[in-house]
Amino acid sequence: MLSCCNCNTFIFSFPVITINKLKHTQHRHRQTLVVASIHHDSLRVLEWDKLSDLVSSFATTSFGRHALKDQLWSQNRTYEESLKLLEETNAAVEMYNHGSCRLQFGQIDAMLVQTAIQNARRTIPVTGYEARAVLALLQSSDSLQGDLKATIKQDKDWYSRFMPLTEVIMEFVVNRSLVKVIERVTDEDGSIKDSASPELQKSRQQVQVLERKVQQLMESLIRNEKSETSILEVNNIDGRWCIRVDSGQKTSFKGLLLSSSGVGSTVEPLSAVPLNDELQRARGLVAKAEADVLLELTKKIQLDVDDIENILNSLVQLDVINARATYGLSFGGSNPHIFLPDRNSSSTAQSLTKNDNSNGPIPNNREWILHLPKAYHPLLLQSHRENSKTAKEDVATSVAALDKGQPQPVPVDFLVSNKTRVIVITGPNTGGKTICLKTVGLAAMMAKSGLYVLASESVQIPWFDSVFADIGDEQSLSQSLSTFSGHLKQISNIKLQSTRQSLVLLDEVGAGTNPLEGAALGMSILESFAQDGCLLTIATTHHGELKTLKYSNDAFENACMEFDEVNLKPTYKVLWGIPGRSNAINIAERLGLPSVVIDTARKLYGSSSAEIDEVITDMEKLKQDYHRRLTEAHYYLQQSRRLHSSLLKTRKKITEHSTSLRLKKLRDVSASAAMARSILHKNVRELGASAKKISQHNKAIKSSPVSTTNDLHTASDNNKSTLTDRNPSDVKKIEKSSKDRFAVPKVGDTVHVSALGKKMTVLKVDSSKGEVEVQAGIMKLKLKVTDIQRL
Repeated sequence: MLSCCNCNTFIFSFPVITINKLKHTQHRHRQTLVVASIHHDSLRVLEWDKLSDLVSSFATTSFGRHALKDQLWSQNRTYEESLKLLEETNAAVEMYNHGSCRLQFGQIDAMLVQTAIQNARRTIPVTGYEARAVLALLQSSDSLQGDLKATIKQDKDWYSRFMPLTEVIMEFVVNRSLVKVIERVTDEDGSIKDSASPELQKSRQQVQVLERKVQQLMESLIRNEKSETSILEVNNIDGRWCIRVDSGQKTSFKGLLLSSSGVGSTVEPLSAVPLNDELQRARGLVAKAEADVLLELTKKIQLDVDDIENILNSLVQLDVINARATYGLSFGGSNPHIFLPDRNSSSTAQSLTKNDNSNGPIPNNREWILHLPKAYHPLLLQSHRENSKTAKEDVATSVAALDKGQPQPVPVDFLVSNKTRVIVITGPNTGGKTICLKTVGLAAMMAKSGLYVLASESVQIPWFDSVFADIGDEQSLSQSLSTFSGHLKQISNIKLQSTRQSLVLLDEVGAGTNPLEGAALGMSILESFAQDGCLLTIATTHHGELKTLKYSNDAFENACMEFDEVNLKPTYKVLWGIPGRSNAINIAERLGLPSVVIDTARKLYGSSSAEIDEVITDMEKLKQDYHRRLTEAHYYLQQSRRLHSSLLKTRKKITEHSTSLRLKKLRDVSASAAMARSILHKNVRELGASAKKISQHNKAIKSSPVSTTNDLHTASDNNKSTLTDRNPSDVKKIEKSSKDRFAVPKVGDTVHVSALGKKMTVLKVDSSKGEVEVQAGIMKLKLKVTDIQRL
């Protein structure tokens, strides 16, 4: 602060840095408010609040419902957090389908448990109701943990299939002694049991005795006074039993005096000591005994208050997860495959899911960046279900509904290729364009929030960091904004806040102003989103000029809402690749507009415009037919390639098999030849040795003829004597056996090959050459008849 010496003027100066910092802070605050407002408006126009209320209604505890609403309304979560939420939902679905572990906590009063925890921390006596609520919490958690352990004991695979819920349930710490204490002290209705303490039991018995005595006294007094009074009133005034006696014109109040010795026989005025004092003192003792019991119980709860609080938080978490799963199962939802698109390559997905049966890996090469087959608008499906339920409850309404034919919600198919960045949907009013936008937006947020998407088939959907929507009439009288200005302001904010990972939904882009200027502005807006805007933009419009963007930019795709031109009714089905027509003139004619007006409108519309629409339609049909035939040709080409590959494999197998057979035969022949050579060599050696012996024997004979002759005669005589000594029949048998053994065998006979020491079977006999072909196993040989002996 600076002051002037000649005047009373003071000059204040502030640092420039402080002012700039303050402005920057204010700017950031305003920007944060704008961002929050954009997100809130987008959620509001998509009716996300209604869907959050619907899903939250499946929670079984009050805390679970509030926690689930907060979780769903907060869309500021990462991709990994979304995956974790889906993993939890899948585990809850597995647990529900298994049936042994039920996540139902409707018997728990979470509010009373929380109050009991707070009172226990402050050493304030808990009430009987609060103690019973804690008991229900501990019993439910203990039962759930026991069921899970029994399931895992039967099959260990359930431990991983129930993850991450398994870890949450296994961390429960339940003090069973505290459970027994609460059961011993409190009754089911929250009252304190007589057996809670000896003092309480004694005091309550005394109160019961005194109340019976008072009852007896009143009955006695009523009998005595009945003849003298016309009115007797028995009242309990401040815990004291009093009798009012009205006798004619005289009115008096009389009290009951109860002495320590028993019931008095006289009735004294109310000014005397009331007879109820002793009863009140007894009741005071009962109250004190109950307070002591509850205080002691509170101290026991205080010892485990942290474990109880952890169990409460875990059960609320499980209730939230189970509500998400139950909602998906109730409406037949499908587990969505979420992924992060990769703009740097043709690969559009990075699978980070863990559960094999529900959130399996997505192929890296995918045709679609968004695949929503037969997806339902969740609120329309809920409304239809409620109407059907109401119709079934009321017979008359049911008959009327059947006669009227309540329409079933029509599912939409969204198949967006990985090159598409902007989709332009055209079609007539009330044709379902806005419902399509909301269905896609809600599906994206449901997948991000860990909910199943209501689709009949598996859903593949990218993870969007934000979903921005400009739907409906955004006229703002407070800001002096028209409908057109309101839309432009919202689109401008969306353009500033959207990222390359955002989903933008624009309803009737370029509407609300001059058609030519609106169409030009709409084309510019969509081109800016396609060039450097968000991941995917879906816009509805009636401007025909926006249909032509597809033919100059591959990032655009056309779609329209199907219209039954015969009955002039929308079918609410999406036709891809075909630009739609508004059919305004035809609809106006159906609604009864004068024919003169209709004819004039058709003339003003002009035949050229109609011809352009027809040309575009024909082009799209030809393109679709081309793509259909191309897909069919590609299919048959793949089939041909598979058949060709199969034939090549079969031929290779046949070649390998034939080669193997030839090699096997060669090995067998080689083995047989080797064996035959071995036999021949052996026979040659034996014959050589035999010839050598004969030669030596002949030499010996020549050298000593007399000796040899004598020896021969001696041997002959010995043989003769031997044969002579034998029986003639035996001699004949021996001669016959010798002839049979050395006779020529027949085919099929079993012979003995002395050279091999084996028995072999005769296959062929060549008598002219004196040879036979024999076989033993896989070995075949040709031998001389002299080399074998018949058996």
